[in-house]
Amino acid sequence: MKEYTIHNWEELQEIIFKGVWDDRLMRYRSNFVYRGVSDKQYGLAPKLNWVCDHNLNLEQSLLRNFRKYAYADLGNYNSFWQMLSLAQHHGLPTRLLDWSYSPLVAAHFATEDISEYDKDGVIWCVNFTKVNENLPNVLKEELSKQNSNSFTIDMLEKHANDFEKLKSLSDKPYCLFFEPSSMLDRIANQYALFSVVSDSSMLMSELLTDDEENFFRIIIPKEVKLEIRDKLDYINISERLIYPGLDGICKWITRRYSNLGPVYNKNHR
Repeated sequence: MKEYTIHNWEELQEIIFKGVWDDRLMRYRSNFVYRGVSDKQYGLAPKLNWVCDHNLNLEQSLLRNFRKYAYADLGNYNSFWQMLSLAQHHGLPTRLLDWSYSPLVAAHFATEDISEYDKDGVIWCVNFTKVNENLPNVLKEELSKQNSNSFTIDMLEKHANDFEKLKSLSDKPYCLFFEPSSMLDRIANQYALFSVVSDSSMLMSELLTDDEENFFRIIIPKEVKLEIRDKLDYINISERLIYPGLDGICKWITRRYSNLGPVYNKNHR
């Protein structure tokens, strides 16, 4: 897999904005989505595969119990994909992965956890329009019909109202991206979307490994994390935006006043 290792804020900007000029529109547009992780050793395995690697069929039990015990909180979330999005948001192990249309939101997630400042972070970058080329025909046609590059929940529901139906649409495993409804401010503020693979035993990285131009990662060395973190704060990409409410404010204040400089910027010039 292609990797770029940055050494400062300027190099991060150069990489994430490279090639985003669209001659047809004469505007800056990108077909990439981004996922930030605090430790580069973490791959693209969803939480389901971490927790239930011994038996991925437990996915059904997890969702069944979520429906049962979260019934009072699910309210009008009748759609499978709405329910799944809510479960993912609140930490249930699912096969979904969180992504953002914003590379700087991804940079936030790669640098927010100060307990992992001794580890290199990473931003995964995927051209999701290239991922769409491997979709089953019926899903390609839906995107074309809607003049869209990603699915909404309503679009998905037309063709697959659960994982079993999703898998039945193709003999080969495939990945797609869908946007959850903005049922929570966090989802809207994070410019969020989810990826899902039709076969839970397959990882997205296994489906994309041969395409270096459309699937790569940006390494944020531990020596650079605090610089990236502080400069994200100055453009208001922080916990206050990402986690609206008192929790986000308290997270931001705690990190803001932590004595990080002498530890992580001692060799900075």
